[in-house]
Amino acid sequence: MNSLCRLIAIACMATASLASAAAPYPGKPIRVVVPFPAGGGTDIIAREITNRVALSTGWTFVIENKPGSGGNLGIDAVAKAPHDGYTIGMGQSSNLAINPTLYPRLPYDPLKDLVPIGMVASAPLVLATSMSSPYKSLADVMTASRTKPGAVNFASPGNGTVAHLAGEQFQRNAGLKLTHVPYKGAAQAVNDLIGGQVDLYMASVPSLLGHIRNGKLRPLAVSSAARVGDLPQVPTFAESGVKGFDAATWFGFVAPAGTPKDIVIRLNAEFNKALKLPELAKKLNDQGATVLSGTPEQFGALIRQDITRWSAVIKASGTTLD
Repeated sequence: MNSLCRLIAIACMATASLASAAAPYPGKPIRVVVPFPAGGGTDIIAREITNRVALSTGWTFVIENKPGSGGNLGIDAVAKAPHDGYTIGMGQSSNLAINPTLYPRLPYDPLKDLVPIGMVASAPLVLATSMSSPYKSLADVMTASRTKPGAVNFASPGNGTVAHLAGEQFQRNAGLKLTHVPYKGAAQAVNDLIGGQVDLYMASVPSLLGHIRNGKLRPLAVSSAARVGDLPQVPTFAESGVKGFDAATWFGFVAPAGTPKDIVIRLNAEFNKALKLPELAKKLNDQGATVLSGTPEQFGALIRQDITRWSAVIKASGTTLD
């Protein structure tokens, strides 16, 4: 009888395993970890894209905001999740390409512990000042800095952010010395910039676009190779005399290493399909972002390329975080 019970149990498990293997993906909600607070640029982009995919496929996505440590907490949670296709994360330049060099004890390796699904958007940076500032152009900033090195300061959302490192790269390329003022996020930095407590602020276009449009901030230059559609009157750094400067924050979905390739390909295809929709492109453009798409392999190549790029900037600036 015991032998018969064991045989029945084994048969039941085998049947369940076959049924599970044959079950269509996804058979339950997909958890999407956003490593920053709700309402920020990364969160908005993740929600817009997953909402579009949900509408076209009937899939259910559950957004989980898990901020902290420059995005490391959320991405680490993705890296350590089961690799069954039911946990993915919204990665970006900072937590996939910058933090591996910036944090000596990063709890995950983006090249070993994660698999890229696909890039989805990028957003250039803008250097801005208050409307009451004496700086009317980037040339004014460079003249003042060269006259008195270190007297002009620039704020960023925090040490090691793309904005901070872009500011360091700007100084190197232009031969300037600015004083960096790191903040713990954008809100207080923007308030202090508007109030004149800091001279300049480097941040992504989406985070400052509203303040620029309502006349509270004066944009001086954008970090992209070409002018930004939402700010056509603002010159690029290159147009303002700073050559070889091109920086942006990019966004893309990742999954735990070991996630089945067919699931990664399926997710990539659905995200790319959504990104071709004009209404989604418009929504992202309204946020100051540009739609990107491509294969998992192309996203992986971008991550490796930017790890090398930002590593050189980090080492030159001497910035490290625990």
